[in-house]
Amino acid sequence: MEYTSTRDNARKATSAEAIVTGLAPDGGLFVPTSLPKMDFSALQGLSYTDTALQVLQQFLTDYDAAFLQKALAESYGAGFGGKVGELVRLDDSLYSLELWHGPTAAFKDYALQLMPRLLVQAKTMLNDTSETLVLVATSGDTGGAAQAGFQDVPGTKITVFYPEDGTSELQRLQMVTREGGNVGAYGVHGNFDDAQRGVKAAFVDAALAAALAAKNKKLSSANSINWGRLVPQVVYYVTSYLKLCEAKRIRYGDLIDFCVPTGNFGDIMAGWYAKGMGLPIGRLICASNKNNVLTDFLEAGHYNAKRPFHKTSSPSMDIVVSSNLERLLWHTCGSDATVRAWMADLAENDGYQVPAEQMERIRETFSAGWADEAAVYDELWQVYQEHHYLADPHTAVALRVCRETPAGDGRPVVVLSTASPYKFSRDVLRALGQPVAEDEFAAVRALEAFSGVPAPQSLATLSEKPVRFTDVIDASAIVGVPLTL
Repeated sequence: MEYTSTRDNARKATSAEAIVTGLAPDGGLFVPTSLPKMDFSALQGLSYTDTALQVLQQFLTDYDAAFLQKALAESYGAGFGGKVGELVRLDDSLYSLELWHGPTAAFKDYALQLMPRLLVQAKTMLNDTSETLVLVATSGDTGGAAQAGFQDVPGTKITVFYPEDGTSELQRLQMVTREGGNVGAYGVHGNFDDAQRGVKAAFVDAALAAALAAKNKKLSSANSINWGRLVPQVVYYVTSYLKLCEAKRIRYGDLIDFCVPTGNFGDIMAGWYAKGMGLPIGRLICASNKNNVLTDFLEAGHYNAKRPFHKTSSPSMDIVVSSNLERLLWHTCGSDATVRAWMADLAENDGYQVPAEQMERIRETFSAGWADEAAVYDELWQVYQEHHYLADPHTAVALRVCRETPAGDGRPVVVLSTASPYKFSRDVLRALGQPVAEDEFAAVRALEAFSGVPAPQSLATLSEKPVRFTDVIDASAIVGVPLTL
């Protein structure tokens, strides 16, 4: 499998090179030059890890199958408590794919338990003896999951950058209390987009690269701009579809829809790759919160980042510049020059316009909707009343968009549930009409007592851990951090 940059098709890379590099030197994202096709019906009855092996081998063609098998077994073992790929039926046409049973109670664990293993193996394959400095901009969940994945991995150091006031308290505590000799965390003045711009600036800074090279160090990313972060997420689209087949809810070949709470467009882009490989997906429904730049784009074809930024109860979606959309644009137009021009317009003028004919191709798969804060709180209450189901605010965004979007020909819809409700206990309690404790951990205990649903142990014990990282910096200072590592 060959990869290229969305901004320079002359640049070629193997999957190992793409994963080690992270962001292409020209600022583009690595994409496969073609999509493999699979008969997924042949995978029915396989375990999650065996299915993942079959899928990932199509994309990671330079990796040895025995290595992948071992890495997958280690990634999705005890840390997921036997609930990897957990699919919960809400009713005959609505399902919740609970992706938060991993070590940090967020869907990012699916990629970030595996990606460090892929990165270390890639360096071995490429005879790369440098130390890898992993920089991560996070709107909440990626930071903790990336730290957990890379904690004490030899030859790596990881530093995460989160908006100072833009995460839930439990998300922040996961990052600032993380153990490990190779991890770090900085708060950033501003929002996620500021942090992401700062990290991207570090990746394209030639002087920084030269200074690090002199110390035998290189930068890499664990954000979804890195192909090694995105490709593992293709798997759970496949396994959830096959579970519905095995439960006789559908027959193989029947179309189903997926509704994905979306910020940086990586998770839903994984669904697009699954469909491109042949998985019978009807629509991919892009669900946004009040930061509804993607809804507006998918409806009008104009990406407009010049808009107010809203802090919401679903902070992992509080994003205005959605990086992974660049991959979809490249795949649907095929022109690096066009994508390069659009990204320049975005940087210089806060937006770009995509031609109508390309938008028609995009809308063949994608639809979109959004939910404001009042709708999110109402949905948290409604889904609990109707199904006795605890959702977090991100999942509630998707559930509300599903509720307001007519089902395509009566097809089943799988909602991607991306985080544990206990990461947002105070918001969930408020939505359910319960007293809301000021203390985050008292709120966790109150939600447990009210619902009878146990909180993930990894969250319940955070209060016992000392805070290790307290520095808050300007986004412009991110470029200097690697020189201190």
